Amino acid sequence: MATEVRVPTLGESVTEATVATWFKQPGDRVEADEMLCELETDKVTVEVPAPAAGVLAEIVAAEGETVGVDALLAQIDESGKGDAGGSDGGKSGKAGKAEKAEASKESEAQAEDNSGEAEKAPKKDAQEGQQEMSGKSVDVMVPSLGESVSEATVATWFKKVGDEVAADEMLCELETDKVSVEVPAPAAGVLAEIVAEEGTTVDAKAKLAVISEGASGSGGGGKAAPEPEADGDGDDDTASDVGSSGAGPEETKPREDVEDAPSAKKAMAEKNISRDQVQGSGKDGRVMKEDVAKARSGAAKSGADNASAKKAPASAEQADREERVKMTRLRQTIARRLKDAQNTAAMLTTYNEADMKAIMDLRNEYKEPFEKKHGVKLGFMSFFVKACCHALNEVPEVNAEIDGTEVVYKNYVNMGVAVGTPQGLVVPVVKDADQKSFAAIEKEIGELGKKGRDGKLTMAEMQGGTFTISNGGVYGSLMSSPILNPPQSGILGMHKIQERAMVVGGEIVIRPMMYLALSYDHRIVDGKGAVTFLVRVKEALEDPRRLLMDL
Repeated sequence: MATEVRVPTLGESVTEATVATWFKQPGDRVEADEMLCELETDKVTVEVPAPAAGVLAEIVAAEGETVGVDALLAQIDESGKGDAGGSDGGKSGKAGKAEKAEASKESEAQAEDNSGEAEKAPKKDAQEGQQEMSGKSVDVMVPSLGESVSEATVATWFKKVGDEVAADEMLCELETDKVSVEVPAPAAGVLAEIVAEEGTTVDAKAKLAVISEGASGSGGGGKAAPEPEADGDGDDDTASDVGSSGAGPEETKPREDVEDAPSAKKAMAEKNISRDQVQGSGKDGRVMKEDVAKARSGAAKSGADNASAKKAPASAEQADREERVKMTRLRQTIARRLKDAQNTAAMLTTYNEADMKAIMDLRNEYKEPFEKKHGVKLGFMSFFVKACCHALNEVPEVNAEIDGTEVVYKNYVNMGVAVGTPQGLVVPVVKDADQKSFAAIEKEIGELGKKGRDGKLTMAEMQGGTFTISNGGVYGSLMSSPILNPPQSGILGMHKIQERAMVVGGEIVIRPMMYLALSYDHRIVDGKGAVTFLVRVKEALEDPRRLLMDL
């Protein structure tokens, strides 16, 4: 009995996807719900599980093909027999693979015989040490980068030539102008060759590396790096390489149980800091990017102390005082989008202030039972999200956008929450925030914020926002004018809570006050609407009961 594997639902407004990676080949045994392949859309990565157990009989949509919703991807033979033989000598089955592998081995053996005794010994050693059990070489290709993204830059390699890799283990990280993309290993084996080094710009269909499938690593086999070959001292040079790059086999062992933040791995590789030089401050000793910065500053101070007694040329001293670093694609995109927002929108900012005493009293009264019931702390952000949703309902143009000569009004609120990360400012989105409870909003903001700091946000989690909140107060900002996040028409700036003398009921009292700033697109939002919106937010914050009674 044949079972069809089809493209699953891809989400709202997504009609097609690209087949990024097949994790199984025709003739392979598959279990129900085992991941068969991965699809890439312009918003998110979609995993396709096996609908039934059996043998993968046929792959209909190959890697790189664009497919629509419900398109046929593959066929599974539930009888378990499959099409192991395939056609034309078993092109699609395991038998065909075995024949090709045998033919390849025979060809390699013939080439060795003809190459002379001088080359035979090292080639044989490399094959016995690394590729004795290898069935084939597997290319590591650039995954689908998303709609309108045609190239990426190789940011960091987390493995070296000769390292063993497991299937789906992260090999390297690419940077595009929209997001960082992690490249997993398509098969288990040994990293035989790195084709695209760090800093190389690659297109969407480029080859990144080659894996010898099924081989076992020896720390320096495969297509070894040129330095060990030139010295004839592979073991020592490999060890020194590991110490300098912080990305070798010795460094991966401490991370088997605790996965370090991708931003930290990248920083360690860029700054030539090894894993054992960094003290992790995250959960279970996880290394965060700020830990790498601390380790680097400590190493720099030590180096400066050691060098203080030595005289250096003036040019060297000048070089030590400056550092030139190329902007990441994400930072370039942030810069371009912010400038585009200023050039495109008729941006204006209006200000007000809110007395935060009512919210602070409410939090103090209910924070313990709230956390006990919902498993999350009651913060300020849920109050601001709810207050903005309430105000957007009254002033819908702040939740709208301009599309050509039309205004698109949104009957829902997807709330963007700006998060500062080591890579720059990102804005994950709480979808349908107007329909969610305080607890659900707090949980989601916490999860998205953690993903943002760890560099784990997906494109889907950063798209679709209709309004944004930016909290500069966490950094101590007392007053600012936030910049719009196009194509949105409004953004609310939160600021530092500071005690000030206020006149309440004819008396001077000390109150915790916060300045609020609403930047808006004057092309669609009039001054009256902007002021009304901010006043409604102020009223809801100063008397949270209004939110419960929809006032």
